Amino acid sequence: MKKLIVGMTGLVAVTCFLSVSASDKGADTALHQAVAGNWRSDAHKARDQYRHPVETLEFFGLQPDMTVVELAPGGGWYTEILAPVLKDHGHLIEATGKTTGKFADMLQADKTTFGDVKLVEFSPPAKTDLGAPGSADMVLTFRNTHDWLNESEAELDSVFDAAFKVLKAGGVLGIEEHRARPYSEAKQSSAALHRIPEDYMIEMGLKHGFVLAGASEINANPKDDETVNVHMLPPDWDSKDAKLKAIGESDRMTLKFVKPKP
Repeated sequence: MKKLIVGMTGLVAVTCFLSVSASDKGADTALHQAVAGNWRSDAHKARDQYRHPVETLEFFGLQPDMTVVELAPGGGWYTEILAPVLKDHGHLIEATGKTTGKFADMLQADKTTFGDVKLVEFSPPAKTDLGAPGSADMVLTFRNTHDWLNESEAELDSVFDAAFKVLKAGGVLGIEEHRARPYSEAKQSSAALHRIPEDYMIEMGLKHGFVLAGASEINANPKDDETVNVHMLPPDWDSKDAKLKAIGESDRMTLKFVKPKP
């Protein structure tokens, strides 16, 4: 059985054929169980319709025995899904601005669900050590690249460098990001709207040695014309503005980069 995924970007059309093996079925079961978990709040589950966690992580190729690094997890929306999937056979490393506080306490309080998640301090460009070189199967980041770009392109460069260094040959860098209109000026769009053009993001990955393995429309939203600051849309919308609420969450690119084998 095969599943066809087609993604269109400003630079390239990518078609990926994914064979569904026994391990893929096991990962699919683990993902569905994690997404349905009672440790996830109703508010977090309400966003599944926009964030498509099962489909997104399947697209990136997540398997339960991987070593995965999540960059800038925020409040842990994706962590609550990744940790249970990787708990028994894999390893999850959370690269976060501070290794203490509410996020750390959440993980520590429920090790039955989350297992032993490792926290490392990640504050690019000064602190970008994610682990031993070539030790990770996957690095993931969700809706964070614009924040690094807003500081400077050099800071975003340091993130890509850190991901490339920690990944094994053949390892995956998965990025989800708010999408700007094609060929927009990246720094300007990022600063004003918190959006990055997809062509810029692809060029950034290629510049740092990655190969583009896939571009998916899993997290696309055609109702979003990409002219509004993303913080005016759900889940940050002003509830009085029915028009913005009706758009839903932002239109997002979902890109899969691979560190090439020698």
